Amino acid sequence: MHSVVQTVTDRIIARSKESRAKYLAGLDEAKNNGVHRSSLSCGNLAHGFAACNPDDKQAIKALTKANIGIVTSFNDMLSAHQPYETYPDLLKKACSEVGSVAQVAAGVPAMCDGVTQGQPGMELSLLSREVIAMSTAIGLSHNMFDGALLLGICDKIVPGLLIGALSFGHLPMLFVPAGPMKSGIPNKEKARIRQLYAQGKLDRTALLEAESASYHSAGTCTFYGTANSNQLMLEVMGLQLPGSSFVNPDDPLREVLNKTAAKQVCRLTEMGTQYTPIGKVVNEKSIVNGIVALLATGGSTNLTMHIVAAARAAGVIVNWDDFSELSDAVPLIARVYPNGHADINHFHAAGGMAFLIKELLDAGLLHEDVNTVAGYGLRKYTQEPRLIDGEIVWVDGQADSLDTEVLTKVGEPFQVNGGLKLLKGNLGRAVIKVSAVNEEHRIVEAPAVVIDDQNKLDAIFQSGELDKDCVVVVKGQGPKAVGMPELHKLTPILGTLQDRGFKVALLTDGRMSGASGKVPAAIHLTPEALDGGLIAKVQNGDMIRVDANTGELTLLVSDTEIASREAEKVDLRSTSYGMGRELFGALRSNLSSPETGARCTNTIDEIY
Repeated sequence: MHSVVQTVTDRIIARSKESRAKYLAGLDEAKNNGVHRSSLSCGNLAHGFAACNPDDKQAIKALTKANIGIVTSFNDMLSAHQPYETYPDLLKKACSEVGSVAQVAAGVPAMCDGVTQGQPGMELSLLSREVIAMSTAIGLSHNMFDGALLLGICDKIVPGLLIGALSFGHLPMLFVPAGPMKSGIPNKEKARIRQLYAQGKLDRTALLEAESASYHSAGTCTFYGTANSNQLMLEVMGLQLPGSSFVNPDDPLREVLNKTAAKQVCRLTEMGTQYTPIGKVVNEKSIVNGIVALLATGGSTNLTMHIVAAARAAGVIVNWDDFSELSDAVPLIARVYPNGHADINHFHAAGGMAFLIKELLDAGLLHEDVNTVAGYGLRKYTQEPRLIDGEIVWVDGQADSLDTEVLTKVGEPFQVNGGLKLLKGNLGRAVIKVSAVNEEHRIVEAPAVVIDDQNKLDAIFQSGELDKDCVVVVKGQGPKAVGMPELHKLTPILGTLQDRGFKVALLTDGRMSGASGKVPAAIHLTPEALDGGLIAKVQNGDMIRVDANTGELTLLVSDTEIASREAEKVDLRSTSYGMGRELFGALRSNLSSPETGARCTNTIDEIY
C-alpha cells in the first residue's frame, strides 16, 4: 500500500474505534434476531403479503425464501431516474428465477439540482438527502425483508439511500444504476453558449436549444458532476456490480446487468450462499477507496459532505484533513468535463472503471482486501461485463487507455496530486476543486464583492462594476441558513470575467458542487455566517487571499478592525417560506457543519 493511503486509513481506523465497534455490535444484535418477519404476528404478516400472488404468499409464510425489498427513486421528470419505471417488475422476476421474492418497499423523493438551480426549490436539495435516508428506513422498517435493491443515481439520492441503508446494516444491499444518457453537444460548447447568453450576445431561444441538445434523453447528465461521481464511488466501494455504472439505459447489457444484480443480492442474504451485509462492505478501507477514486478523477466536491455523512452512519469518522492528505498523494488520472473536454461516455469507452481501478490497485492506492457485492476482493472490479449469447461474461478490462486525453496511467498523470484542496485561515475551513482550474488561476488576492443572494450578482455584472479583479463573497448560504444551495447561476458570470483577463474567485458558505469548473471556488466554508463565521463580517473592498496551492484562505484585515465590526445578520425572512421551505425549518436548523457531513441524524455512538 502507498504509505500515505495506509497512514490515513490507520488514522481513520483509530479515530473510529469506539464508534465502529458500537455500530458493528448493533449489526450483530440485529442479525441474531433471525429473519425479521419471523417475529411478526400473524396479523402483521398478513398485512405484509396481502397483495402478493399465491406463490409469493406461500414463500413469505414459510420463511424459506429470501424476500428482497426494492427502494426506488423513480419519477419521470428526472431523466436519470425515468428508466426505473420498469425496474421493479424486472427485478421481481429475476429474484423469482432464483427462488426468492421481491416487493417494492418504498419510494423516495428524487429532485434535480439542474432544474432547481437559482430557484427557491434549490434550498431543499441538501435537505432532501435526510428525507431520502429517513424514507429508506421507513420502507425497510416493516421487518419483512432479508435484503434490498437500491434504485438511485443522482446528487442527494444515492447518499440518502446509503445513509438509510446503513441503519439496516445487517442486511445485504446492492445499488442498481440506470446509466448515463448518450452524448449530446460537447459540454465545453454548452458552457460557451451559457457565457455568451450571460453577456447578452445570445437570446434565450439559442440558449434553450443548446441546453436541450445537451440534456436530451433518459439517463444521467453526461458531465462528471455529483451524479456520475456517486456512481464511480459506489462501484469502487463495492456496492454495485463491476462495470455497471456507465452502461447506457438502452444498451441490451443494461437489462441483463439489472437481472444479475437482483439474483446476486439474493445470494448475499442469510438464506443464500454468500452472506454479505452492507454494514460489512462499508468500512474504513472501502471508504478510503471511495475517496481515493474521487480524487484520482476530479470528482464532485459534494462528496466531501456525503462521504463524511455516510461514513458516520457506519460508525466511521472521516474529516477534510483526510481528504486533503490523500489528495496530495493521489495523482489525477482522468479528465472528464469540467476537468477536461470528454464526457462520462468517453471515459467509459476509454477503459472506464476497470482500467481506473486496476491502475489504482497496482499503484497501491486502493485497498484490495475488502468485501464487495461481487465477492471478496476489489480485484474483481478490474473486469468488465460483456454480453455473449444473452449472458454476462466478465473479462479483463483494458490494460491500456484507449484515449490518453481522457484516462492515463498513474505513472503518467495529468497532475501529480488529486482534484481537491483544503483551504484554511482566519475565515475558517473550506474546500476547493482544483482539477479544472489552470495553474495561473489558482492564486487570487483581490477585493471582496459581497452579496447575500446569488441573484444579485447579475445586476452588478451588467453595470460593469465587476470588470476588475475580485473575490465574489456570497454569505448566508450555509446549511442552517438556507439549506446550502448550489450557486451555479454565478458560473457563466465568473467564467466571463476570467476570460476577460481578471483575477477572480468565489468564496461562499454555500455550494458549487460537481460542476465546479475553471474559476477557483472556495466553498462549503465553515463556520457559516449564521453560526458565527467570520464571513459574516466581510465587507465590500476587503482584501481576500485564496491560494489553492498552499491552502491559504485569509481575510487580509487587521484583528483590531475585525474585532470592531458587528457581524451582518443573515436575513432569513425571504428564504423561510414558500416552495415548501417552511416545512423544513426544524430540519434545517439542526444540520451540522459541512465538514461533519451537514447531517441532522444521530448515529449509534452519539446515542449510547
